[in-house]
Amino acid sequence: MPGVAISLSCEVSPEMREYERFSTTAANAYVQPLVDAYLRRLEGRLTEMGFTCPLYLMLSSGGLTTVDTAARFPVRLVESGPAGGAIFAASVASECGEDRVLALDVGGTTAKICLINDGAPQTSQVFEVGRAHRFRKGSGLPLRIPVVEMVEIGAGGGSIASVDSAGRLAVGPHSAGSEPGPAAYGRGGTRPTVTDADIALGRIDPSRFAGGKVTLSPEKSDAALAGLGLWDGQAKTLAVGVSEIVDETMASAARVHAVEQGMTLDERALIAFGGAAPLHAVSFAEKLGIGRVIVPSGAGVGSAVGFLRAPVSYEVARSLTMHLDHADIARLNALLDEMAGEARALVSTGAPGAAQTEKRVCLARYQGQGYEIPFEFPARTLTIDDVAVLREGFENAYRAQYGGITLDLPIEMLTWRVTVSAGGFASTLDGAATAPDATATPVGSRRVVDPATGQAMDFALYAREAMQPGERFSGPALVAERETTTVVSPRFDGRMDERGYLVLTRRAAGVPA
Repeated sequence: MPGVAISLSCEVSPEMREYERFSTTAANAYVQPLVDAYLRRLEGRLTEMGFTCPLYLMLSSGGLTTVDTAARFPVRLVESGPAGGAIFAASVASECGEDRVLALDVGGTTAKICLINDGAPQTSQVFEVGRAHRFRKGSGLPLRIPVVEMVEIGAGGGSIASVDSAGRLAVGPHSAGSEPGPAAYGRGGTRPTVTDADIALGRIDPSRFAGGKVTLSPEKSDAALAGLGLWDGQAKTLAVGVSEIVDETMASAARVHAVEQGMTLDERALIAFGGAAPLHAVSFAEKLGIGRVIVPSGAGVGSAVGFLRAPVSYEVARSLTMHLDHADIARLNALLDEMAGEARALVSTGAPGAAQTEKRVCLARYQGQGYEIPFEFPARTLTIDDVAVLREGFENAYRAQYGGITLDLPIEMLTWRVTVSAGGFASTLDGAATAPDATATPVGSRRVVDPATGQAMDFALYAREAMQPGERFSGPALVAERETTTVVSPRFDGRMDERGYLVLTRRAAGVPA
């Protein structure tokens, strides 16, 4: 059968759980001919244009892979864009020495939230696509693939504000997209969006939007908001309502996600990127009790920067069930070595000669449990003495997830994962001297409504490209740049650090600006 694309479950998803294995393989088969043809055309056109460098594709797990591997397993690319954003945030966290971070990525259509611990984003092995209810868990097709764990909600800059059947103000999940876009774009859009609310609140300087290349019409934002028919058509009041709904929706999703992961948020730093995130980051942080916000340079294109910072990596998974107390160590070592060899061969193709790191994870459970728990174990040849190491790793992971209770039951080890990585981003500013403090000079001011009070006040306006490392300022302030604007509430102070990142810190209660 020449020319027929074949997807085998023993290659696409060689793990237990029959339904997820089948649905993942079916999805891979569905898109494989299209993706393969597209990637081959892309590769050929780049060669014709004179590009001689290798072409890599971003994986949903946050690594890079070759065209050949991506063409065989396109299902692993399904969440590659958001994964690039998570890698970007993780690299920023490492640069800034932040061990516990909440990443907020808000674009035109959605907001995505990801927890990052010790420089690595949370990961998962199951992801849903084709949800009947777009943002409702459990309404889609499960794919068993390595993926960055994140929450996605309909709260982007283009999310449309409306009045629901109960006469209440609502935001999303429908989006105006890029065409026609928000009403202020003047491209035929008449329905108010989150961006229109930001414009009506004074957060966006129309003369600086998109570097001055896009002309905004604030009066169209006001008219679209007034057209909702609530609160006597008062555009500013409606804009406050839209902003508060978006911020609280994102904050609620973050709280639930943290509880599900057994983690807290108030001691974390917030890293905000995407075109709309800096506009809402400080308000979002205040709702969660977060006192430190970082807006990196290039925040508007953070996911693309994450692609450049990602390592070449690949994960191999296999199912091999055995009881810990009767583990066949020789058989297990043979399997793990085979998996590591497969992953190393793929990574060597993409990064020949580069140093490689290996990570090994086991998914295990107490006998009788329905779902397994992942834990990491040493990437080396195991001995019979390592049974105690495996037991300790599982019990620690179990206590972390279930609150400190372990059971006197046999432990079943079901699935094994080996990830090999090479390269990746390394900061060139490690050990750099801290920039001396200086006072930033505003380029003007704008009247902006603070949603916390509902009152308009003067916000100092700073041009980010004109600011130097070490310069400080106090809120209320706006920091405008080509791709976005950072809103700094009256309760926060800001500083440009030595990397050119905006670091915003909540001022202690009672301390004047």
